[in-house]
Amino acid sequence: MRYFAIGFLAAAGCGLAQAPGANYDEAKVGTYHLPDPLKLQSGAPVKDAATWKVKRRPEILKLYEDTVYGRTPAPKKIEYEVTSQVKNALGGQAARKEVTIWVAGRKAPAMQLLLYLPAGKTRVPVFLGLNFGGNQTINADPGITITKSWVRPPRHSNNTKADASSRGSAASRWQVETVLAHGYGVATVYYGDIFPDRTDGIGDSIIPHFYKPGQTARSAEDWNAIGAWAYGLSRALDYLEKDPDVDAKRVAVHGHSRLGKTSLWAGAQDERFALVISNDSGEGGAALSRRNFGETVERINTVFPHWFNDNYKKYNTRVNELPVDQHMLIALIAPRPVYIASAQEDQWADPRGEFLAGQAADPVYRLLGTDGLDGKQWPGIHQPVMSRIGYHIRAGKHDVTEYDWEQFIKFADKHMRAK
Repeated sequence: MRYFAIGFLAAAGCGLAQAPGANYDEAKVGTYHLPDPLKLQSGAPVKDAATWKVKRRPEILKLYEDTVYGRTPAPKKIEYEVTSQVKNALGGQAARKEVTIWVAGRKAPAMQLLLYLPAGKTRVPVFLGLNFGGNQTINADPGITITKSWVRPPRHSNNTKADASSRGSAASRWQVETVLAHGYGVATVYYGDIFPDRTDGIGDSIIPHFYKPGQTARSAEDWNAIGAWAYGLSRALDYLEKDPDVDAKRVAVHGHSRLGKTSLWAGAQDERFALVISNDSGEGGAALSRRNFGETVERINTVFPHWFNDNYKKYNTRVNELPVDQHMLIALIAPRPVYIASAQEDQWADPRGEFLAGQAADPVYRLLGTDGLDGKQWPGIHQPVMSRIGYHIRAGKHDVTEYDWEQFIKFADKHMRAK
């Protein structure tokens, strides 16, 4: 099921206001002007890498914290425990580890990390991402522990507990054996361990465990679900840095849909991620908000009020007043490689707007001494671009497919393999 359909049903069940409609007519996009990522708030131009690093990048990061994703608190020391470990998983193709990670002490919710590495290999580069239904959904391996966290109930069901029937249900979106065969590891955490994806999920999330003494609620600037999920990705990387079988300097963070938004925000904040992948991330992810195509700021804030900070809602009908647009989020990743993937039938996510955002981030990459997004024209179907900012649009719907993973691996081979 598409992410907006799930969210709309959930929102409707919570009695939220009816969500505004979406635009699929290019003629109604109108004229818009993007903020210049290479111009300081003072109006002075950014002419060199030092000014970008010391002045402009921190400015943009703070703007996103204040107006979109919220302010992430300083990290707490993680605690972790390897709870299971086998050397001959998946018919001998992989070593498998499961790790419990406490990101805010033992009283806070714990993340369950699942890690597959090619059998017999060490110092392995890894693809790290969050999953939607529990670690057991990414592969049918019977050795994966079934999540005990709340999960969204299937259609026509009230069951919020996962069971064995969910094993491997999202395997096509992960392509674990293929990734392992190319020499990469696979690491994942269920996003519901960090913040259950429902409008009232904050009470069961990690966020209250970061409140200051006497605090009982978030402020308008504070983080929300996407910020918490991104925080979890960085804490998973903290663990991977401690694992001698992983090359933590070659970790690619990836995500699909709302988790594609999350991977971009995680990569923008945490420069330890060597490479960032956004798949069908749309509004609040890789797509330009000012294009007013597909999902809009107003709609996403109405249907998913728990994703972004409260200040973002002020721009529901004033998108052109936003001090940022999503090309600036991509620019925050520079000069590290970033890959943007779109799908032809996923007009909701605005594939053209995703490409244009990458294109508008290009000048920052070039200022920092690398190429940006090759080509001035939106490429055709199945014509991937593998420059420092990579892009493809494939046939099909909102999903992660084998074709997508083929491109992600090629991109990682080009930009993240040890030299």
